[in-house]
Amino acid sequence: MSARVIDGKALAAEVRERIAADVAALTGEHGIVPGLAAVLVGDDPASEVYVGMKHRASEAAGMHSRQIRLPAETSQEDLEQVVRELNEDEAIDGILVQLPLPDHLDPQPIQELILPAKDVDALNPYTAGRLAVGDPTFLSCTPYGVLEILDHAGVETSGANVVIVGRSNLVGRPLSVMLTLKGRDATVTLAHSRTRDLAAVCRGADVLIAAVGVAGLITAEYVSPGTVVIDVGTNRNDEGKLVGDVAFAEVAEVADAITPVPGGVGPMTVTMLLQNTLEAARSRRGLPRR
Repeated sequence: MSARVIDGKALAAEVRERIAADVAALTGEHGIVPGLAAVLVGDDPASEVYVGMKHRASEAAGMHSRQIRLPAETSQEDLEQVVRELNEDEAIDGILVQLPLPDHLDPQPIQELILPAKDVDALNPYTAGRLAVGDPTFLSCTPYGVLEILDHAGVETSGANVVIVGRSNLVGRPLSVMLTLKGRDATVTLAHSRTRDLAAVCRGADVLIAAVGVAGLITAEYVSPGTVVIDVGTNRNDEGKLVGDVAFAEVAEVADAITPVPGGVGPMTVTMLLQNTLEAARSRRGLPRR
């Protein structure tokens, strides 16, 4: 029997409609237009696509979107100055610096420089620390999207065994913390390349989340019948096709539910960036979050 396919694209459209309505209400009632600034250094093709998607999505939601494009040879000092100016700009509620940066630039000082109140990408160590102590400000966008998908699919995480394959600071680590917060209450195993008998560990999951960046790593051997499989991976195969970390066709024959690539987690990442920007616009002006 084939698994239920969770349509992240349809969910993203639904959530973006809600965000657009909230933005319109915020603008109509308080005269506030949330502002998102994206900084792109160099001409990496994938980054160009991602920044363009964020720009179009924010404008479609009724937000002010600013794209700042800098040449690849931009110095660390000049990039930091751009961030400082955005920190001081009252029209900007959220700041993101698109990664990866050119090799000569160090992203850590840049992320630390972004004001926590505008850290809608949730990469400032302060933001990560607030999450770690159970009092988050902003949630990392991709993990946040995974939580929304699980909720939409009716997946109960309380008491569930969740295995996350991949321990990156962008997905695996923050998601593992989010799933253990009160209200989520999952039992989480954070697996990685050094995990012994990874397939056996994965077979013990009620929910299996693949976020390791290896195309087709998760095969049917890794999945027990009835498991919910969330594929965060985005890889290009030899034909240039976008594929996930999960061997979709064979795993779908075992799992209870599964997200596709593309059309699964990806659309939700941009959507939750919009949600964070909306919340930043409200909280910066002393308005309650929704």
